Amino acid sequence: QPQATQPQPQLSTLNSPQQRYQSLHHPSHTSTSKMSGGRLTRPPFIDPTTGIAYDTANSEFEAYLTKQSVWLRDWRRRFFILKGSRLFFAKTPYEAPHGMIDLSRCTTVKSADLKSHKKHSFEISTPETTYLLYADDEKAKDDWIGSVGRAIVRCSSTYVSRGKTSQGGGNGGRASQNDDDYDDDSDYSNSSNNPYFND
Repeated sequence: QPQATQPQPQLSTLNSPQQRYQSLHHPSHTSTSKMSGGRLTRPPFIDPTTGIAYDTANSEFEAYLTKQSVWLRDWRRRFFILKGSRLFFAKTPYEAPHGMIDLSRCTTVKSADLKSHKKHSFEISTPETTYLLYADDEKAKDDWIGSVGRAIVRCSSTYVSRGKTSQGGGNGGRASQNDDDYDDDSDYSNSSNNPYFND
C-alpha cells in the first residue's frame, strides 16, 4: 500500500542580511510590524554591509520628513526614527528601516532653506555626505534640529556633563562658508565654542 508523502518545504535563497536575520531570529517575521504584547513592534534595521541588526523600537523622536535622494537628487517622503546616535528612515512607520545616518560621524545640523530652496529644511553633515531634509512646518524643523543636535553632542568628544569635561578633538568652530550657503541661527556643531554644548 503506497504511503502518503509529506510535501517538502521549498528552500528559498536568503539574499539580503535582512532576510538572513529574519529567518534565524524570527521565522515568521516579515518586513512589516507585528503585534507584541498588544503593541506594534517595528522590525530592526539590518546594516547591509555588516549584517548587524539595530533595534528601532522605543525611539527618542520620530516623524515624517522629506529627504533628498543622495544619488538621484529627487525628494522622497520618509518616516525618520531617532534612537541614540542613529537616525533611521523607512517608507512607513511600520516597515523595517532601509537606511541609517550614523550621527556619531556627523559634524553639524543646521537650517538649509537657502541651500535646498525648500521651506522648513535643514541639513545633516558628515565629512563625506550632506543630507538635505525638510519638515512639514517650522516647529517640526526646529524640533528635529534640536533632537539631532543633542544626539550629535552626546557623541562628541567636547560634550560637557555636570562639570566633567571630556577633552578631545572637536572642529574648533564652524568651517568657513559662502554667505549664500549659510542660513540662520540654528547651527549645532560639535565645537567647544558653541554655547549650546555647555549647558
